Amino acid sequence: MSYGLAVAATETPPPSGPAPSHGVGPRPVPGREPWMVWVLNIGVVVAGALTIRPMGLSGRGLAVTVLYLLCCVALLARAVPEDKVPPRVALVWLTCGIVVSAALIGVSRSGSGYLFAFFLAGHIGFRLPARAALTLALLCSLLCGGALYLSLGPGHPSQWAFGLLTGTPVLAGILNRSRRRAVEAAIFAAESAERAARAEAQAAVLTERSRIARDVHDVLAHSLAGINMQLELADALLDTGDLDKVREANDKAHSMVKESLKQAQWTVHALREDALPLLESLTAMLDSSGHRDVLTVTGDVRQVPSRVAQNLLRIAQESLTNAARHAPGGEVAVELAFAPASTALRIVNGPATREVAAGIGSGMGLIGMRERVALLGGTITAGPVTEGPHEGGWRVEAVIPDE
Repeated sequence: MSYGLAVAATETPPPSGPAPSHGVGPRPVPGREPWMVWVLNIGVVVAGALTIRPMGLSGRGLAVTVLYLLCCVALLARAVPEDKVPPRVALVWLTCGIVVSAALIGVSRSGSGYLFAFFLAGHIGFRLPARAALTLALLCSLLCGGALYLSLGPGHPSQWAFGLLTGTPVLAGILNRSRRRAVEAAIFAAESAERAARAEAQAAVLTERSRIARDVHDVLAHSLAGINMQLELADALLDTGDLDKVREANDKAHSMVKESLKQAQWTVHALREDALPLLESLTAMLDSSGHRDVLTVTGDVRQVPSRVAQNLLRIAQESLTNAARHAPGGEVAVELAFAPASTALRIVNGPATREVAAGIGSGMGLIGMRERVALLGGTITAGPVTEGPHEGGWRVEAVIPDE
């Protein structure tokens, strides 16, 4: 019987395993190539067919042939996905494979039968828990070493001592198992991070949709309600024949349409801007509404987050609209204050100097402003001015912390 020393082959994991999943089956793990498993399996089977002797249909040759075929079945079973084989079945299968491999080594006179034991020992380390794998690998070494000792006798210590090494590939299998678990953990962590990012992006989309809906509501709901009221008033006045009051109601409706268009333009402008320049946009808004040189800026001017800028501009737009509605002709003063960790906007208007159109406004503008500021963790105060040059007017102050 002539056996040569062989280098223990590194165990290649089976094509699939119990990767953490989400109801969609095992995920592919980088570095796991099913074709490589089959190449190694077929290589061992072919090497055994060419070298293991004797093989035949009677006597010792029949025993070798049967043991060889059983070893081939045990080896080829490595390609079965891990999640398809229960742990108990895997333990029985690999134990039987080790016993049959040791028997093949003991019965055959020559050949590469030891390769079956080597590869099965490596797969034991990969497939089974460490304690069970080491125990079974020790059994493999003792059985293979004992088979060679009984076949060759004590006069060939190097040969039967080589049989004691057949269980050592279990260490490579355990190492591969640990590496695969680490890769799966990394993949799972990456997928969890990806899911969290998708959820965050979805939440951002929903938040943006809510903001757009709030902007559209603030512009359309208030304005259309006032326009509808004026048109209904004009329709009712037609029956009285008072054309002057009909024209007055019609003119107010036209004025509200123009104001609504202006608000819609500012809303669209704010939605289109990724990084809205707060100071420049606020200045342009004041100029377009006829309030030039009323802006005072304090603190160190800086670029604020787009959400803060958009909401401050929307508050300024609503405040100026309310001032025009409820205090026409009154003076307006605007202050933009940049603090180290927050930005404040103060808008004060004096009392009306022209006739105020009765019945315009629903109070929803102030509610919308409070909602905007609350979403950003800020505060807003609004109320009448009781002293100073704007006594009798109205004051709105919003403070929003920087994100």
